[in-house]
Amino acid sequence: MQQIKNIIFDLGGIFLEIDYQKTKDAFTNLGIEDFDALFTQHHANRLFEELETGKISEPEFYERFRKDGKVNFTNAEIKDAWNAMLGNFPLDRIEWLKAIKSKYNIFLFSNTNQIHYDAFMAIYKSNTGRTDFNSHFTKAYYSQYLGLRKPYAASFLAILKEQNLRAEETLFIDDTIKNIEAADALGIKTIHLVAPKTVLDLEL
Repeated sequence: MQQIKNIIFDLGGIFLEIDYQKTKDAFTNLGIEDFDALFTQHHANRLFEELETGKISEPEFYERFRKDGKVNFTNAEIKDAWNAMLGNFPLDRIEWLKAIKSKYNIFLFSNTNQIHYDAFMAIYKSNTGRTDFNSHFTKAYYSQYLGLRKPYAASFLAILKEQNLRAEETLFIDDTIKNIEAADALGIKTIHLVAPKTVLDLEL
């Protein structure tokens, strides 16, 4: 692509299959009647934002979830339901990623949390037999380590500053429109990539 030197990729829905409905269904089966009020692809309440920005630990999250939801679920029940959305890493997308690395400086920026991180890294190892996912990128940014999450402008600006990237030379690819709009407002080039299209359909 003309003038583009850098690409920042989202993770879920781009390289990792995600099905939010599975987590909603899992919590519904446990007795949570309106999980959408807590977390969706487009919204996270304060508890989930704190989890995704590393402000609370995994044990604190479970305790707060029980307290806020007035439920008595075990840690394992909460964890399994929360991880239910995580699918596989399609291997053709991983191979594509290896190829694109030779053309651009590539980065990852994911809104995630330590519970999901541990789970999807185990999935990656199961799918590929390797533990090198982060090595596909110049740097992989995860919100719980960065302390910032999309769609807040500060999160994008922190990455641009740390990597000395110019917005107009940087492309951001994500499946969530709020994140795309936030990046676009900063002058970052964007592609809103939604199913059934995948990175394999991109002409970069």
